Amino acid sequence: MRRAALALLLMLSGVAVADAAESEAARLLFTGDIMLARQVAREIDARHGLSPWHGLRDTFRGADLVVGNFEGTVGPADACDAPKELCFAVEPKLVPLLKDAGFTALGLANNHAGDLGAAGRKATRAALQAAGLGGIGAAESPAFVKVRGRTLALISVNLVPGRDDLVDRIPSWQVARKLRLARALADWVIVSVHWGKELADWVVPEQEAAAKWLVAQGADLIIGAHPHVVQPPACVDGKPVFYSLGNHVFDQKYPLTKRGLIADCAIKDDRLVCGGLQTRTPEGSAYPALAAPEQPPVSLAQCPVNARAPLSVAGLAISPWIRDGEIVSDGFVLEGRSEVRRWRTPPRALLSAEAGRLMAGEPPLLFTLERHASPIDGEDGPRPYVYEVTPHGLVAKWRGSALAWPLLDAVLIADDAGQSYLCALHRGDSFIMLDTAKPSSTRTQVYAWNGFGFTGVSDGALDARCAGRFAQGD
Repeated sequence: MRRAALALLLMLSGVAVADAAESEAARLLFTGDIMLARQVAREIDARHGLSPWHGLRDTFRGADLVVGNFEGTVGPADACDAPKELCFAVEPKLVPLLKDAGFTALGLANNHAGDLGAAGRKATRAALQAAGLGGIGAAESPAFVKVRGRTLALISVNLVPGRDDLVDRIPSWQVARKLRLARALADWVIVSVHWGKELADWVVPEQEAAAKWLVAQGADLIIGAHPHVVQPPACVDGKPVFYSLGNHVFDQKYPLTKRGLIADCAIKDDRLVCGGLQTRTPEGSAYPALAAPEQPPVSLAQCPVNARAPLSVAGLAISPWIRDGEIVSDGFVLEGRSEVRRWRTPPRALLSAEAGRLMAGEPPLLFTLERHASPIDGEDGPRPYVYEVTPHGLVAKWRGSALAWPLLDAVLIADDAGQSYLCALHRGDSFIMLDTAKPSSTRTQVYAWNGFGFTGVSDGALDARCAGRFAQGD
């Protein structure tokens, strides 16, 4: 390990954020790679079902949120279409061990999530749900969780191709849209990302570039996985980035793969502050334990993250309504709150939400994208909505009607006078000649709100600004 990387890692090792011990603080823990197949499953069986987390149970159960990266797929090993040692098939009976350990949710965006194909992905989500655990993959992102009255958004991103080749891209408008919704509705946005080079204890340039883009798009905390060894965390543009937490429960034998780091974060007084807890796994075992710090530890106190200001329209703060401890990834219920009023909406398949002054001299309106099937052809896709926000709820002024072409994404952009326009990213086909087989063909268009609908406009400056929003996945 490089000397500078080792110094920073050792400073972080063993850190338990001091404020988290106070009753009013919330404690969040994030672990590295968890694999319950191969030698791990054999060791659990040999130890008569003893949990790999038997030594960490008190630590985990004392936290408000515990999230790990689940490397594998729940299902039978004989369903693998590759050598069994390269296919992480997990027996269903092992999944409850995660709940018993104190985990809240597991990230499912990685290169082994598709080891058993689409059926395996479905079985994994079902097994986690049956055990009382949240499963968060790309399809479930962003998911929202309420922790001691504060709303957190959880997003999982996979940049490493697996057996089924399902992979995210950074930059991309797809990931940008998830982050846009997350930063609009959450106090903090946490991104788990599968990236980097296996067994490299240094950060590669692609990780650094991806981290800067994610932070620019709204990530407040980044949790990295895939290298299987710890990489030194950093403060990137004011946000904590754990490039790789290394292995948490795994059967690899290289000495560096036996070291892990748990991101240990606390929320107190509207600030998120992170540090690290170092773990060691004995040789010949996959059962981790907390390790004694090798020198006086320090926290990442120099990289605190303040809570975001809430999305506010007409004097009401708008956020997802969630019960404390509950994880919601679809069917969002929006809540509007003021000092004297509170209302909630029916569940909706929300893709984005933002406020803008769509007409000069008029109050701001709420613009959303919501996923619905078209009543014309049944095609499922994003639909634009415009709402007036009142003390008693949302009043729809535009109900998801189509624009000029099939829609992929849309954001609000403003001119120099502060008036907002709709900047739409369309597919390259048309409603007359649909061709969904060519998703790479796109076009942008600017629309103005006329009080009861949208009208296409042609303005050089706005056109360029709109095209620029999607040129790099913004």
